Amino acid sequence: MNIISKPRRLAVTTAVLWLGMVCPGLAMAEGIVEAIKAGKASGQLRYRLEQVDDVTKAETATASTLRTQLGYLTGDYKALSAFVQFEDVRVVGDERYNSGVNGLTQYPTVSDPRGTEANQGYLSYKGLTNTVIKYGRQTIALDNQRFVGSVDWRQNQQTFDALSLSNTSLPDGTVFYAHVDSVNRVFGAASSQGKVNMSSDLLNLSYKGFKPGTISAYGYLLDYNAGQAFAVTASNQTVGLRLDGGYQPGGQGTKWLYTAEYASQGSYADGASTVDGSYNYLMLGADVSGLQIKLHYELLSGDGTYGFATPLATLHAFNGWADKFLTTPQDGIQDMFMTFGMPVAGVNLMAAYHQYSADHLGYDYGTELNLSAAKKFGNTVTLLAKYAAYSGDANSNNVARNLAKSQDLDKLWLQADLQF
Repeated sequence: MNIISKPRRLAVTTAVLWLGMVCPGLAMAEGIVEAIKAGKASGQLRYRLEQVDDVTKAETATASTLRTQLGYLTGDYKALSAFVQFEDVRVVGDERYNSGVNGLTQYPTVSDPRGTEANQGYLSYKGLTNTVIKYGRQTIALDNQRFVGSVDWRQNQQTFDALSLSNTSLPDGTVFYAHVDSVNRVFGAASSQGKVNMSSDLLNLSYKGFKPGTISAYGYLLDYNAGQAFAVTASNQTVGLRLDGGYQPGGQGTKWLYTAEYASQGSYADGASTVDGSYNYLMLGADVSGLQIKLHYELLSGDGTYGFATPLATLHAFNGWADKFLTTPQDGIQDMFMTFGMPVAGVNLMAAYHQYSADHLGYDYGTELNLSAAKKFGNTVTLLAKYAAYSGDANSNNVARNLAKSQDLDKLWLQADLQF
């Protein structure tokens, strides 16, 4: 005899079904909480004093800024994890520089505006073999960052709102792809140039199993949206090949270093028909007991109308630290330079000397000296002193076609970096 009444049976059945639905939800919530608790925090404090003496400005700029980055990476839950990072840039003391948005145009420009932002925030999925998929705001740095980078030198990083995929199924190989919806640039949210909207695709293939060195092949298809600081006519496609390696006879003694790269650039999407250029880079060098000596040649072509463009690059690392060539002149640029580097008593010393000239018409832009000294203490503290002196050439072509390139500029940096 069934002693449980129909109403009671219905109640019991409902309770069982409810528990069946709720318990997995509770288990999932518990799993997510555990993943969050298993995460790892990270942070950085970076103080920098940057002084700029520009002959075209009445005042010398002194930018005293502190960058704070605080991040948290969760543990994995069903192959999913999340990362969030906040970034704050503050002026320490008086604001005596033109940040690009503060209106202090009597000073030279130092593109480190004050501000607080969500610098990164993305979901990461590792459920596919040898594959990492990220969705959200993230940094992207490819090869030596000549074409795509995070611009970490500036206090406000460059980040990408993107879906990216990295696969390492091929031994010694990496396939990277990203679809980018927008780029958050170093100029900050208050600037009209602070965010660039686009529908762009980045593809980079690299292989380290080639004995002469790492070989990379890439294609970057940049399609800018209309109605913003970056005109839609600037849309371009760049396809290139890079080899970076070294050779040490007998596995000891002097190591010979070399890099060769070529890229071609043309119009893409609604890009103007004038978008047409090429990039060439060659480096030969030697490492002798820690002393590295390198000879470099870099060409970004120009025909008097269009100069080869690298708008997503970490530009400060190229064509001199004075940042005279953040935008390629329409006449292009040839950069012949030497670099020297070696550690002395735990201090990494570096020097470079550049000679710049135009690809089109062949006139001289100027010369530049770069010096730096960096000392690292453990894995947390790094001190840096750095200097750049650009001397412009006052030839008639340079004055008439690129007045700013004919004028002198000096920069000095003192920096302390704490990672935790």
